[in-house]
Amino acid sequence: MKKTEKSSSPIIQDRWVRWVALTTTVLAVCAAVSSMKGSSNSTKVQIWTTKESNQWQFYQAKSIKKYLMQLQQDNFKAQCMNEPDSQKKVYYDSKLKYYNEKIKQYEEEEKVIKSDAEKLNKEQDTFKLRGGQFSDAVMLLQVAIMLSSIAALLKKNMLWYVGMIFGAAGIIFMINGFTLVLPFLYNI
Repeated sequence: MKKTEKSSSPIIQDRWVRWVALTTTVLAVCAAVSSMKGSSNSTKVQIWTTKESNQWQFYQAKSIKKYLMQLQQDNFKAQCMNEPDSQKKVYYDSKLKYYNEKIKQYEEEEKVIKSDAEKLNKEQDTFKLRGGQFSDAVMLLQVAIMLSSIAALLKKNMLWYVGMIFGAAGIIFMINGFTLVLPFLYNI
């Protein structure tokens, strides 16, 4: 009796290997794009962290200047209370007016600086979210590439199908890295 072997035709196998090669190439391109965008967002997080830190230092400098003006204002108020000379009182009053204006100016500047720092913090959070999505995409795409490569070597269709599932998930994470429309993916 002849032993019958179960195998698909070489033409079908050749066509299947081409599909595996094509999908693996597409997955590799997606992984490269995700890796590049993840690195870009990581760099932006670092830059924005520095910018935010600079803003808060600027805010502190303005707060210190305002406090010094308040101290000087209090000092002049105390001196003005004990001053019988009207010329000196006029001088003290003009200085008090100047200090009041400077204190108001510093308070307004503090508000703007604080708003800018908070805006930088929000942008930084967005970069972190995007970077996380791209990192997850790279990981899933690399698993998909590995499974597809092994599938081609071993001629196992099932490994390729599993790889395509990982690849599809990786592509979803990559797209979400660009759009951030699927918030449930942020904490996976």
